[in-house]
Amino acid sequence: MGEARTRTGASADGLAPAGSPMPEAGVEAEVAKLLPFLAPAARADLQAEAVRHVLALTGSGPGRALLAGQAALLRALVELAAAAAPAPARDAARALVNLAAEPGLHDPLLEAEPALPARLLGRALDPEWPWAEEAAAVLANLSREPAPCDALMAALAAEEPGGPGLERLVHALCTPDYNPRAPLHYLGPVLSNLSQRPAARAFLLDRERCVVQRLLPLAQFPDSSVRRGGVVGTLRNCCFEHRHHEWLLGPQVDILPFLLLPLAGPEDFSEEEMERLPVDLQYLPPDKQREPDADIRKMLVEAVMLLTATAAGRQQVRRQGAYLILRELHSWEPEPDVQGACEKLIQVLIGDEPEPGMENLLEVQVPEDVERRLRQLDHQEQGQLEGPAPEPQAEGATPT
Repeated sequence: MGEARTRTGASADGLAPAGSPMPEAGVEAEVAKLLPFLAPAARADLQAEAVRHVLALTGSGPGRALLAGQAALLRALVELAAAAAPAPARDAARALVNLAAEPGLHDPLLEAEPALPARLLGRALDPEWPWAEEAAAVLANLSREPAPCDALMAALAAEEPGGPGLERLVHALCTPDYNPRAPLHYLGPVLSNLSQRPAARAFLLDRERCVVQRLLPLAQFPDSSVRRGGVVGTLRNCCFEHRHHEWLLGPQVDILPFLLLPLAGPEDFSEEEMERLPVDLQYLPPDKQREPDADIRKMLVEAVMLLTATAAGRQQVRRQGAYLILRELHSWEPEPDVQGACEKLIQVLIGDEPEPGMENLLEVQVPEDVERRLRQLDHQEQGQLEGPAPEPQAEGATPT
């Protein structure tokens, strides 16, 4: 079970409709002609038209590959994405979203502008910047890969005037209307990607800061699956730190009800079963809906699974009636891979305890031959769940 990243890349299509792709013939000559019109001193209307052409190019794989070799154009695009009006900052940022959606283009982007993560971070956390969501979406795409993620962590570490950079990011994510002109949903995936780093997890799990407690309500944020998924991915990554499980499951955080509530439906349990559940999971209304996104449901199940890594964690999860919620989820779950994750967790909860010395499942050393065999079985099981591979399809503009 690996740490959670952004599940798929953001695309400009997810933020607003993009322009129609340009014909591929002659695009290299077109790019050479565009560069003078992307300069800061260019006439505003011509500059806007040139950026629209670049945005259209980013709508196809060949177009993005062509732009990857144009360092001067990429630098100009970054300048415009951070420039004040009348510069076409929004379309420039949306072009960067599309370019950053392909991991193979991260190196060209960072080589063209090494300060790209820091510049975008400043715009994403500016409460008055109208295109902060686009800046956050670029960061969400960039931070899926190790090198840009490290660069972003370095930029966050340097953010001192308004407090630690991670604190500012969490504050922006958790504060309603932090930026009245931008929803900042994509800060969720940014934080999820950053939480793959031990330093970020150390900040998130600092007991004096109460960061996790501020994130928990967003696991059910109704207006955006992007924000919900990012927060749930962050919580899941924090659950890898088994030394903090007792604190996470204890009264200071009480994480388990927040993980189980999105998985619960309107089931009517018996009085005896109801008393085993945390108060927040008792007597749910008949119109209670489960988390609609299958990927988020799976991450929630995996987070609970991580909390069962230690004997104390398993006892606490059992005591709070998690099995009852998971039993009903398993009966309802339409997605085979989520159902499979649910089955594995149920087996841990109802199975016998491991032998002495093997109580911490995250620290058990599995022999190499056994690990290889388990991976083979896991791949076979995944193949059975997914069925035959789909027919190859034409490449779309970007992942959605």
